[in-house]
Amino acid sequence: MREQPYRWGIIATGNIAAHLAKALSQAEGAELLAVASRRRESADEFADAWDIPRRYGSYADLIQDPDVDIVYVATPHPFHHENVIGALHAGKHVLCEKPLTLNAAQAAECATLAGEHGLFLMEAIWMRFMPAIARLRDVVADGVIGKVGEIRADFCIDVPFDPDHRLYSPKLGGGALLDLAIYPISLSTMLLGQPDAVSGQAEIGRTGVDESNQLTLSFADGAQAHLTSSVRQHKPRTARIIGSKGWIDVPDFVRSESLVIHAAGTERRLEIPARGIGYVHEIDEVHRCLGAGLIESPVLTLDETVATLQAMDELRRSWGVVYPGE
Repeated sequence: MREQPYRWGIIATGNIAAHLAKALSQAEGAELLAVASRRRESADEFADAWDIPRRYGSYADLIQDPDVDIVYVATPHPFHHENVIGALHAGKHVLCEKPLTLNAAQAAECATLAGEHGLFLMEAIWMRFMPAIARLRDVVADGVIGKVGEIRADFCIDVPFDPDHRLYSPKLGGGALLDLAIYPISLSTMLLGQPDAVSGQAEIGRTGVDESNQLTLSFADGAQAHLTSSVRQHKPRTARIIGSKGWIDVPDFVRSESLVIHAAGTERRLEIPARGIGYVHEIDEVHRCLGAGLIESPVLTLDETVATLQAMDELRRSWGVVYPGE
């Protein structure tokens, strides 16, 4: 067992970074050593709030800190590729906020570089490491509801329109697909593998990003996933996994702490609490993998991350959604 804690550095100081900082304070074997912002004042404020000893006014300075073991990338989507590549070249393990990059080509480059350097890299889809979702995988694998033939999941939020908001800005990789749909897609691929075909419709807003979408993932065995996401609607974040012998409802599946299993004519509710809001579980997974000498997580592999981005690339092409610089 490692005697010294893993020393983390956070790139960026927004809300997601704050969630990770809080989770690091709850995780075993973690030390939040450093934070970086493009503005030293922001780094100082964040460091003071979270009692972080080292603060930097540039991302490059943080990734060159020889004492940082793991870099968490919390910048907006379009900067992930550059930040991940920079951290890997500096010899750091990386946990990067989802999506790993804007597109599959960028993600494949990051994955290749991590492998060449023998460094850990993972996309931070924290839902995948929630205890309730881990139990869901086990229940489905045990055949409790038979063969899964259909998944339905919605992740919709109502965000007031602002062309400069990251969810509406093409310059910041906005739209419902990359920010929200990635969760129901990930739930589906976790249970059914990669789809043979993807299709979908989108409502393209005035800034040129998808504000709402409806997706269908079709799998080789005949199963389908019907998924919706939106930044202009408010709906329950529910998921239903339907099998040949029953179904499972997952309330608030993105951060669920319960499963409702309908099988053999009975209803059974399982309560599976998480620690904090759930980020701590993906930190635990990073530590577990590093302790085992792994450079990627078997729960969320880099192949899956790249394949999911390939599917999202295909959807964006069909909708005509292109981000600057692509």
